[in-house]
Amino acid sequence: MSRLEEKIFQEYMTFFEKAERERRWNVFQDIPWERVNKDASEELALCAETFCSVEMYLPDYVANGINLVRKYFGQAWFQANWAYEESKHSLTLMQYLLRSGKRTEEQLSDLQHQIFAKKWDLPFHTPRQMTFYGCVQEMATFVIYVKHRERAATEGDECLRTIYDYIARDEIAHCRFYQSVIKVLLEEDRPGTLTDMAHVFANFEMPGVGIVPDYDSRILKMREAGVDRNVFIQKVYMPILKYLGVNRHEMLAAQRTALELRRGGERRDPSIEGLASAPNLDNTAPQALSA
Repeated sequence: MSRLEEKIFQEYMTFFEKAERERRWNVFQDIPWERVNKDASEELALCAETFCSVEMYLPDYVANGINLVRKYFGQAWFQANWAYEESKHSLTLMQYLLRSGKRTEEQLSDLQHQIFAKKWDLPFHTPRQMTFYGCVQEMATFVIYVKHRERAATEGDECLRTIYDYIARDEIAHCRFYQSVIKVLLEEDRPGTLTDMAHVFANFEMPGVGIVPDYDSRILKMREAGVDRNVFIQKVYMPILKYLGVNRHEMLAAQRTALELRRGGERRDPSIEGLASAPNLDNTAPQALSA
């Protein structure tokens, strides 16, 4: 095992030990199902259904992700743990939709068939890029679940508020693992890692874009909870850079360097493809945010 692989494995063991000790929760015992608000709005149910829809692409996420990092023991085992935790998210949201009376089993079955008619593909194709993509995606998802936790509380749905609370805790834990790995990667190759970070930021989209049924109309309702470009910059982009010890100017310099290399023809590096479409990260935000 190389020094890099050893460091990543240790980061996984730290993550796993803490998860086993502090963060495990039970779908059947820890959710206050008796406190479902069956009179909550359809908008609240639609957002829960949208979260559930994105979570249903779990087979694609796992197959693509674990094969990309299969030779890195710590990251591969993290993917297996991640799959278990994410599976609880979709199952719990499905149970909420059924127990609240907002959806029938037939409606959810039809939704599943629509979901599985499309396939999610990796948005990036190197382990380092996907590690950073996972970091951004999990942080964004955490922020979104916290916003919707507040919305569920406002509507008096203690059951859904609790569900979002547990899921948000999982999401930020996943983000922290990715961040710990990125810190190791920055130590090993700071310029290359920064270039990949700039590339991912410039081309970032949440996984539901273009594949979840009626995604655009769903997103309009999702944004009513107060998640927009400014929230992404303030609650996702800047906190990630601060946690990693990367300042904004360093990130912008990495993007400019990658663009100069591409324009000068010194190399054609697939890790910087797409940067030209976002010449300044100050103007970059995801096309849409969802869970």
